[in-house]
Amino acid sequence: MIQIIKFNILCCTLFFLVSCGSQKKIIVDSKVIRDTVYITHANPKYHIITEANLPEYVISQKNFPSVAFNERIKFLVLHYTVSDYPTSVKILAKKGQVSAHYLITDQPNDTIDILVSEDKRAWHAGVSSWNGTENLNDTSIGIEIVNKGYTKIKDSLIFTYFPKYQIKKVATLSKNIINRYEIDPVNVVGHSDIAPLRKQDPGPMFPWKELYTQYGIGAWYEEYDKEYYLTQYIPDSYPYSSPLEFQKALKKYGYKIDLTGEWDKNTYLTIRAFQWHFRPEKADGNVDAETWAILQALNKKYRSNTK
Repeated sequence: MIQIIKFNILCCTLFFLVSCGSQKKIIVDSKVIRDTVYITHANPKYHIITEANLPEYVISQKNFPSVAFNERIKFLVLHYTVSDYPTSVKILAKKGQVSAHYLITDQPNDTIDILVSEDKRAWHAGVSSWNGTENLNDTSIGIEIVNKGYTKIKDSLIFTYFPKYQIKKVATLSKNIINRYEIDPVNVVGHSDIAPLRKQDPGPMFPWKELYTQYGIGAWYEEYDKEYYLTQYIPDSYPYSSPLEFQKALKKYGYKIDLTGEWDKNTYLTIRAFQWHFRPEKADGNVDAETWAILQALNKKYRSNTK
């Protein structure tokens, strides 16, 4: 049976604490700030906090919680589904090969589907890496967005637009997740960021800059830093034309890339993923002055303490 829970997504949290007896203690903390949406799920027994249930012993909560803990969730990964809503549900909730925690519909309504409880590992990232962390399924929340992806015409990929009402859903849900898990801006990523050699989503039509400027979500460079680095760029000279130096800069920001010192296919695909995120107007996989300047500006802002 489908249960619908209406709640204020920016700041309502439900904790289900399973006690040692037969009763369940429910604590609800709710503050109203803004947009109300519906979260639909097929299993009403999802929980966030669990404990052992031992018939012969009492599990005491008098010293709960310890101060020595942190969240397992460090990353938020955004995807597109490459299919319509019914097909997306079938693939993500019925077939059992891939999944995500949330599914953003392509309809202008107030519904967001939850597919996997946040305390469970969804199978959305696959072989992945970001800033030295591998297999991001273990440490991330995954959001799938219903979108047709791209059409390939000759050698070009024509990507599908994301409507404003859909991006508002993405932003509202993402902000809630980011705030609850204190996710760093640089750890709000696309699937193509964490798997650039094999993935394209959410693609260059996804409005990363809008999420940053209008909702404070994710990372973005400062324009004045970009302009400064543009003045420093000298074509066909070291280090600006060095593949090794650019590979090092990509790795510093978070991308997994081999330091081959060559403009090879893997470097091309990683540069293209970077451009899809931060310079989608011209995402051709080639390093130009603006691509170089944006990467330097991002590392200055977010990775200044990283070697």
